[in-house]
Amino acid sequence: MNRVACVTGADRGLGLSLVHSLLEKQFSVFAGQYMRDADELKALKEEYPEQLELIPLDIGSKDSVKQAARAIASRTGHVDILINNAGIIHSADDATMLVDMDDDGMAEIYNVNTLGALRVSNALMGLLLQSKDKLIVNISSEAGSIGRNKRINMYGYCMSKAALNMQSSLMHNHLKTLGGQVMVFHPGWMKTYMHGEKNEQADISPDVSSDQIISQVMEYKKHLGDEPAYLDVDGNTWPW
Repeated sequence: MNRVACVTGADRGLGLSLVHSLLEKQFSVFAGQYMRDADELKALKEEYPEQLELIPLDIGSKDSVKQAARAIASRTGHVDILINNAGIIHSADDATMLVDMDDDGMAEIYNVNTLGALRVSNALMGLLLQSKDKLIVNISSEAGSIGRNKRINMYGYCMSKAALNMQSSLMHNHLKTLGGQVMVFHPGWMKTYMHGEKNEQADISPDVSSDQIISQVMEYKKHLGDEPAYLDVDGNTWPW
């Protein structure tokens, strides 16, 4: 059976690199495209015209997620791996408790980073259950780890990722009874565009992070257990 993956937030950064890594491993990939002018993703489509499908997708919108799910279901009978990668951050989220907090900005972060992933997983669950793998991969962050937290700000982003981790645990508890699994990754401090401009001060490139994540995903069965696997890119267990 042809292996099929779906990746959200595939326009650039880690999402684009994840799509590329999966294509190189001969997956057919449905790439969630948020930006209309996703030139690098379109170039990848030209390179892999038979393997790659671009799907318009705004995970912050219930209607967009439903439309994307219908489009994917019209082209495949199963999805083996769903990677919930799309996420946002606001510069206003840098505020501490000593200044006014941006409630609306934090709500938007939560709507995308937490509820967005849940919307996509829910919408594609029927296709996932048709696969022998039934694997959901949620791209979280060290910011979601309560055990490792040292911050005094970024309430919206940190809470959204901590909630994503709880979501992953809830979904794993259900999926494991159906032969599936959830994996959660802290992808490292990457040279991405999360703040609008590329962060050149970060430690690793999206390509390096992606290759390491996909390498571990391909060996996901060794992480099977009662708890979802929460890992960094080197395969080390991360504290919840």
